[in-house]
This record gives sequence, C-alpha cells and structure tokens, in this order.
Amino acid sequence: MSHTISYKKSEVLQALRYHFIKQKEIKSLMIIVNIYAIITAVLLFMKKIRPEPFLLGSILWILLMGFFWFILPNMFYKKTTLFKEEWEFDYNQQEARLLSKLGEASWSWDTVTYFFESPYFFHFYFSPKSFFLVSKLDLPMEDQHVIRGILKDK
Repeated sequence: MSHTISYKKSEVLQALRYHFIKQKEIKSLMIIVNIYAIITAVLLFMKKIRPEPFLLGSILWILLMGFFWFILPNMFYKKTTLFKEEWEFDYNQQEARLLSKLGEASWSWDTVTYFFESPYFFHFYFSPKSFFLVSKLDLPMEDQHVIRGILKDK
C-alpha cells in the first residue's frame, strides 16, 4: 500500500511532546519534582516550613513543563527537515519504506522495537531515541488497522 504523508507543525509538535514525556529520564524527573511539591505543600500547610521551599518546587515544576512542553519540541522541529517534507509511505507485511526528495529509508517491521499511537501519529521506535512519525490522518482506517496488526504480530 502506498500513501502520501504530509505533516502539520502543530500536530508534529504535539507528537513530539508525547515522545519527550514518555522518555524514562523525563518521567522520573517529573515524578521527583511532583513528589517534592506535594511534600513541601503538606509541610507548608502544617506550618513546618516556610513558603520558600514550596515556591521553589512550584517554580521548578513550571520551568520543567515549559521546557518539555514548549521549548524542546520546538527546538527539535526547527532542527530537522523531516517533518517539513511530503513522504511517500509504502508498506507490506515484511517491510515499510519512505521516499521523498530528501532520500529514502526502509525498514523491516522486525526492527521496530516499540510503537505507540498518539492522536495524529504512529510512533515507530527503532531504539529508545531513534523514531519516526507516520501520520494517521493520511492513512485510511483500514490501513491503520493493518499496520496495528502487523506491529502486534511482530
């Protein structure tokens, strides 16, 4: 099956947010900051600490969310031209192939170590940090089900 895939910046940024938030390091950091904020909020409520540690935790949380939600996805989007091109996406039961003016890439479905879906994309991971996004909006629903089936079988 062959389909033309194009990308919209707002959708790609949302998909990149999903990617970054799912990283183990970022999840761990956010959990630690949230636990710190909860503990300091309880201690502040019990009048065991002054407001500064709670304020520090709140500022840290806001800075982290701003960085991982806005700055990092925008930086990644600006650095890569992959999502500014139209791609021809072709797949069968054994492999998938992408073709554009930038070049060509193909992979066997066995090399996809992990995948998940966000509202607009299939996220195909080849290693923890190596991934590619395929737009679901450009694929008919039947093809989306076929791709899900292929990936679940592998």
